Formats: sequence, structure tokens, C-alpha cells
Amino acid sequence: MHVVHVIANNSTVPYLNWWADRLSKYPEVKFTFIVLYPEKPQLIEEMKKHGFEAHWIVFDQSKRKSGMLKAFFRLYRLFREIKPDVVNAHLFDDSVPALLAARLAGIKKRVIRKQDTAYHWYFTPKWVWVDRFNNRNSTDIIAISEDSKKFLIEKEKAPARKVRMIHNGIPIKDFTAQSDADKEFLIKKYGLEGKIVIGTIARYIEWKGYRYIIEAAKILVQKNKNLKFLFVGYGEQQEELEELVNKNGLSEFILFTNWIDRKHIPSLYGIMDIYVHAAFMEPFGFVFIEAMANGVPIVTSKTGVAADALEHKTTCYFTGDKDSKGIAEGVQWMLDNPVERNAMKGKIKKMAAEQFSVEHMLDEHIKVYQK
Repeated sequence: MHVVHVIANNSTVPYLNWWADRLSKYPEVKFTFIVLYPEKPQLIEEMKKHGFEAHWIVFDQSKRKSGMLKAFFRLYRLFREIKPDVVNAHLFDDSVPALLAARLAGIKKRVIRKQDTAYHWYFTPKWVWVDRFNNRNSTDIIAISEDSKKFLIEKEKAPARKVRMIHNGIPIKDFTAQSDADKEFLIKKYGLEGKIVIGTIARYIEWKGYRYIIEAAKILVQKNKNLKFLFVGYGEQQEELEELVNKNGLSEFILFTNWIDRKHIPSLYGIMDIYVHAAFMEPFGFVFIEAMANGVPIVTSKTGVAADALEHKTTCYFTGDKDSKGIAEGVQWMLDNPVERNAMKGKIKKMAAEQFSVEHMLDEHIKVYQK
């Protein structure tokens, strides 16, 4: 069985590399990778080192329409040449040309792994019809959470028979490799000695809900002067959010770190007392699994994989959407209930190891291809 993965707008993709490390378990399956990117992507050499065939198609997302058209013809010719049994697309910009090209090339198994569910619905509704077009061109649709599955069926009108839910997974050992030296480095770098550290790792964009965490922080610091909020990310909303922090007199309590080196992330979780997430629509949320695997208690809106896996006041604290007061109440509950908070740590670490490993994720995808 020959499976082709098509991915756009990413020079490298962590989970595809994690898969490549483990694909020797499936000698009966041949994998090929195609990347749509403006310059030669890192993934090409990464996959060649693993012994897999990889192709690069020039694609500039700033010229989306013409780029998709050119990519469609390149993909169609390539599919006709290499004759895969399965084509698996991942994001909107790769799924539009890849699924149509695969269908016209006569490929019978066409899979879309919907990682960006609901983005167009909330932010660019004019593109929703193309999401539905992708759903028609696919034979199998992989939702990455129950929330995402429900949305696909109810809003995007995807046939329920096509949709299967498979959670994302991570290499647990790698994502929990904390270092005392790294933790000490981070504590000193960000001035966290003696602080209760509340972390958020997400892009600085509207739907991640940072403004509601800022409003919650304003409530919390009136009672707790030793709190420190770490906002870890990047994005178009940073300047706006920084102005909001300054306007509310919170610059002493909230720090924008931008992205932190990936090697420091496990130790970053290791210095967090509480993880806060305020997105009002999260198709999955890898950060939930990372926080769980590292035993960091979570305060979050009920979205993505958190809604599937966690339970209020047992393995997390759930808030409403866009709920600043609820976030403040959740953090305060964690601070006021150290026994319950500590009990959560062991529960969520065990859950992450059992349910959200990259090995389980890969196994489930192989079952879809073989069906």
C-alpha cells in the first residue's frame, strides 16, 4: 500500500517526523511526502534521511488562488506518475488542490485530516463552501476531537459516515524531558524566583483568547501579588495585547516571551504552577497534551481535546467561552485547593501516556488507510 502525505505552508512538520521514526513497524506500507512551500522545505531532507521519497512543489500562500491552480496540475501529474493508493491532505491550502487532483487521477482513498476546522466559519465565511467542497472530494475525514467532529457534521455538512475521530499524539518521553539546568535558566531569565507561574502557549491571535486572560489577571492580582503570567507565542495581535496589558497596569505581572526554543519547552512546563487556555474554538490543542504529560493543572475553556478528555475539578477547571471572570475563578480555585490541584497532576500524566501517544495516533491512521 502506497500512502502519499501532502502538506502546505510548513517547512517541517513535527508529527510527520515522529511518524517517520516509527514507520518501520509497517513494512507493508510505502510512504511518500509532498510539501507545498515557497522555498525548499526542511522536510524534504528530513524525510530523505529516513529513507522516504519526498517532493517539493513551489507554493506561496500570499498568492493562494493562482498557487492552488498551479499546485493542482503539478499534483495531478505526480499522482498519475507515482500511482499512490492513498492521498492524505492535512490543511486547507494543500487539501484543495490535492484532493481534487487525487480524485481526477482515480485515487480511490482520499483522506483529509482536518486540523483547521472552524477557522473559515468564524473568520472568513466566504471560504466555507470550499471546506464543504473538500469534504465532498474526500472519502475519509479525520476529525481531531469530538468538538471538531460535531462541527464538521453540523456546520460543514460532512456526511457522518465519512468522519472518524482520531486524537493527535506526541512522543511522551521527548515532551517530558525536563532539565533542572533548563528550569533554573528559565526562572532566572524571566525573573520568576518566588513567583506562582501561570503559563499560556499559543499564537497571539484573537481566537486564542489572550484578552480574556489579561482581564482575568487584573482580577487575580488584586489578591495575589506574586503571580506571573507567561504568554509564550508570536502573532499579529502582540502589539494590541501589549497595549492592553499596559493600559490595565499589568506589565509587572504579564510577560510576553515570544517563542521559546523547543528544547526548553518541557522545562517550561516544569516551572508552571497552572496552565491557562482561553481559546473559544480549538480543533485539538497540542498544548493540552503537553501540559497534561508534564503534570501541569489546567484552567481552560471547554474546547478541543480538553472537552474530550478532562473533567471539571477532577482533572481540570473548565470555564465558559470568552469568560474572564471564569478564568479568574478557576485560577483562584487552583490556588485555594492545593490538595485537589496536586491530585490532578498524577491523573493527567497517566491519561496523556495512555491515550495521547504518537504511536497510538499513527496506528489509528494506518487503520483508516487499510480500511
